[in-house]
Amino acid sequence: MRKITHRQISLQKAAATTSSVLVFAGFENISWNTHPFFKFILPADKEYLLHVEKDTKKDVGILEKVILPLGKRKVLLFGLGANEKWSFRSFERAVRCLAHLAKKYKIGSFTVHLDDFKVPGIDREKIAEGFAANIELADYEFVTHREPPKEGWPALKNIFYVCGANKNVAAQLSTGSLIGREVNYARELANTPGGLMTPTHVANAARATGKEAGFSVRVLSEKEMKKLGMGGVLGVSAGSTEEAQFVIMEYWGKKSKKDPFVFIGKGITFDSGGLQIKPSQSMEEMHMDMSGGAAVIAALSVIARMKLPINCVGIIPAVENMPSGGSYRPGDLLKTMSSKTIEIGHTDAEGRVVLSDALTYAERYTPKLVVDVATLTGACTVALGHYLSALLTPQDHVAKFMRACGDASGDYVWQLPLWEEYESHVKGYSGDVMNTGRYREAGTIQGAIFLHQFAKNFPAWAHIDIASTMTGKEDQWLARGASGAGTRLLIEVARRYKEFF
Repeated sequence: MRKITHRQISLQKAAATTSSVLVFAGFENISWNTHPFFKFILPADKEYLLHVEKDTKKDVGILEKVILPLGKRKVLLFGLGANEKWSFRSFERAVRCLAHLAKKYKIGSFTVHLDDFKVPGIDREKIAEGFAANIELADYEFVTHREPPKEGWPALKNIFYVCGANKNVAAQLSTGSLIGREVNYARELANTPGGLMTPTHVANAARATGKEAGFSVRVLSEKEMKKLGMGGVLGVSAGSTEEAQFVIMEYWGKKSKKDPFVFIGKGITFDSGGLQIKPSQSMEEMHMDMSGGAAVIAALSVIARMKLPINCVGIIPAVENMPSGGSYRPGDLLKTMSSKTIEIGHTDAEGRVVLSDALTYAERYTPKLVVDVATLTGACTVALGHYLSALLTPQDHVAKFMRACGDASGDYVWQLPLWEEYESHVKGYSGDVMNTGRYREAGTIQGAIFLHQFAKNFPAWAHIDIASTMTGKEDQWLARGASGAGTRLLIEVARRYKEFF
């Protein structure tokens, strides 16, 4: 399963050192004759290059009439649009669009000047990391189970970077490439069909990743879960022939095993809706309902490979939600590890049920910070669209921290309220809490306030609903299928650990 593609990444002193395609990237008010690569163009071709520049810088990634065969080499003209609208978000989209364009024209190698993509307030190292990461994201497609064409799948082989003098840029290019590749691994896990990516396969993927990256993995059996009283996990899993797996990943980057960050990922490997089965058109993508769990595996992989001086635990309750004679029913009462009972209002609100036991299990680590990541509510997409995930926490300092991590990583989040008034929405009639809210509105908030009932013992906790960002979109220059949402966010949380100590 761990098929991570490595490409050549080279930091060049000058564009003349390679015969790859030269990328001229610029804003609409900049002339190509000021570009650092202009001196490498033959004199006879410079006039032609300036002749076509007016039509090539209006929008990010003009897709036609951009490849110019000049002498012995080719030039790719790439417009970045208006300078005053440039931001880190537009930077990321531009890099992914550039990769898409290169693949479209079957450009396997190109040379790019990082200073073309400068963002106000962002240092060169961060630009280098973001560039390399987004190249990886844009180059990924889920083709594992498809027969390749004779010429092979289009891919970016070698990328050569030129930039001003900076000793840290090469290291940040490598870091960005690592992050991008591991996000793609999360996408690979989530894209794998539910018949192949069962709870057991999630556990095996965690074991393989831990062995390769350098963290330990334990998996609790259903017998062990029963002893611990995990009625939430076992209740949801009861309708499936696949046994539930409770995956625990531990990375100890400090001498003492104290104050870890705990990342919890929803691991529903296929969500049929249970007895209250989903409409057929809503079930096609439900093998990606374990995207939160995939994000946690990939994030732990990067944290361990970077050898960050932090203690970090990843937890994934991996189950299938299937209809059968053994399935949990509407109206059932499930007793959780916390001793709280969950009243089942709807069997398709299963993610929060399994996460309740994961949150309680996390208490034994006495964590400094707990972050759970889950494709929890369709209401999240209604509220936010597809560009960012929902953030919910009762603590303002945690919200500020998570927003900063989202902005820095490109894995954006937006806060929704989690006031105590919402607790009445999930109060059960015959049980302590109900897995569906009493009201139709505020679905994302109701899902989070349910989880908060099991997270009140933590000094810091945040819930990230990635249902809105679960899949890639064409206007984001990402391939169809899983996006790997949440992975970069968790990595950035770990990298900024000092802000919590």
